[in-house]
Amino acid sequence: MDSRFFLLAAPVAVVAAILWRRRPKTVEASNPGNSWMIRDLAALKDRCEAAAALSKLVEEDGAGSWPPKADHNSWPTPLLPYKDIYLELAPLLPTPRPSLDSEVNDEKRARYRSLMRRLLSERINVPQVEDILATVETGNWESFPRDAYNGFYCCIAVLRHAYRWATIPVVKVAQSETVINFPAELDAPWPYLQRNFGVDADSGNNTSNVLLNFDVNGERIYKINVGLSEVIRSSEDVFFKMFYDLEVMAFPIYYDMVRAIISFEEKDKASCVRYLRHLNAMLRELLLIFYHNLNDSRVSRSVWLSHIQGFQGWGVGKTVDGEFVKYDGLSGNHVLAFQAIDSFLGMEPYLPEENLLRYIPANQRALCLMFKKCSFRPRLEEKDTQIKDEISKIAKQLRAFRAAHRTRVIPYLEQPAPERFTMTAGKSVLQGTLSEAIRFLDDMMLRRLKETM
Repeated sequence: MDSRFFLLAAPVAVVAAILWRRRPKTVEASNPGNSWMIRDLAALKDRCEAAAALSKLVEEDGAGSWPPKADHNSWPTPLLPYKDIYLELAPLLPTPRPSLDSEVNDEKRARYRSLMRRLLSERINVPQVEDILATVETGNWESFPRDAYNGFYCCIAVLRHAYRWATIPVVKVAQSETVINFPAELDAPWPYLQRNFGVDADSGNNTSNVLLNFDVNGERIYKINVGLSEVIRSSEDVFFKMFYDLEVMAFPIYYDMVRAIISFEEKDKASCVRYLRHLNAMLRELLLIFYHNLNDSRVSRSVWLSHIQGFQGWGVGKTVDGEFVKYDGLSGNHVLAFQAIDSFLGMEPYLPEENLLRYIPANQRALCLMFKKCSFRPRLEEKDTQIKDEISKIAKQLRAFRAAHRTRVIPYLEQPAPERFTMTAGKSVLQGTLSEAIRFLDDMMLRRLKETM
């Protein structure tokens, strides 16, 4: 029996308290505590499709771990200037209070873009970059290991977001753009990176911009609000670390889901119950990260909309096969943890197929498909009362989280931002008044809440 199950004899409140006290104070990208689970998953690949999918995600996208490892230093020499350029220009991107004059904002953005184009053209050799990435695309990872590739993917993604907005906070003149001609140095590597991860969008995603933005010491590399107040910088750090920590806590849940599936298929229902109980305890810990961090004392409402959310948006596009396609930016709906748990419960994906293909890496999509395919909830019999009870507790926790999410998010979205049109990172510019836009978003959250049964 897994030694973790000693916790299952304790009352729920005691378990939650123990787990919360044990929550990680710092993030380590390598997550050595998960290594035994990773080894076990490799041994389970032939027994369960979900185990095979999770093992593949860890091995490929995660560079042997999950959350994924990202090396931001050990890149092939021709690629190193990309990081230097982002860090060199980072202090020029934000401003404490944006102008309400579109002409002033346009001039600031033009200066920023001009400087980035010049530095890229002076320091980056595009044919060399393409040669390196083309070699990797053949399956040769010797000169560019996966963790270093992950770090480079993140760097290019955040550089593209920085060029797209060219100032933080986001301003109306930037939101009004429909097409952006990116420098060749940012356009050339992007198709290689997106093909590797199996996504189509011109914009980044939660994996490229958030998860891969942490190094092996748990430090965020590419920050947005360099040089601004402590409140702004701290709110930024707390907000994005929250999403990383969600995946730290999610990996044991993925493992428990795999083990529960195997136990059920092998008719070992007592073990299935034990894994589900442990899953519920870990889910409480995961949700505590949200409850602990998404409040005004940790992530200031007064700065989130202006200085944190906007950079992750997108809202521009290109012509594909004769049709104009506009892409969105990052969304909380990109987070793997909630997609995977929903799938395990047998729920349909929240995102439509088109958006899954655009923004969710292929190995993450495959994992969720396997969890849904292997979901045993529809096959439970009347006598499976303990299993049903634990499954019901998972759904109940998700419903409580989604209800709390509605309550906590709306006050952040209601903050005044006269410099911009109403926008979310994941849905781009919203039509109508602020109250109409918020009602639209609240209706979407309410629908998902009602679907969580």
